[in-house]
Amino acid sequence: MVTVKEVPADVLIKRLSEYLRENIRELRPPSWVNIVKLGVHKEEGPEDLNWWYVRAASILRKLAVSSEPIGVSTLSIIYGGLKRRGSAPPHFRRAARNNLRKLLQQLERAGLVSRTPRGRVLTPKGQSLVSSIAFEVFTELARERPDLSKYGS
Repeated sequence: MVTVKEVPADVLIKRLSEYLRENIRELRPPSWVNIVKLGVHKEEGPEDLNWWYVRAASILRKLAVSSEPIGVSTLSIIYGGLKRRGSAPPHFRRAARNNLRKLLQQLERAGLVSRTPRGRVLTPKGQSLVSSIAFEVFTELARERPDLSKYGS
């Protein structure tokens, strides 16, 4: 059986974001999505107009790979980065937490994520969605590269 870890992350996230944009009605970007920065360490906002769905797909993948619940604070550390400070050395800064919180709330309403006291985890519906898309990506890549077919059993 193919797992999320066996397919390239970029291809999986791209395919999953397309699926979320087309099929999940609860997942809609708010009005401020075009003017927001994703953290103090960023100089500009995101260039991709569909970044809301890409971030949602990335969060679903993180939850699928992780064996423990993940909270908003942990996600802000994952998506954080170095803030450039001119001639001074850069320092790590966390990512903005409001957009992560709103995304997790929308994924909860869609039934893909559930809340626990220690963080958020994938529901069986979310796990099956991510696994099925991972399997689709794997079979597509296995057709292009026959040497990968031995991992699909």
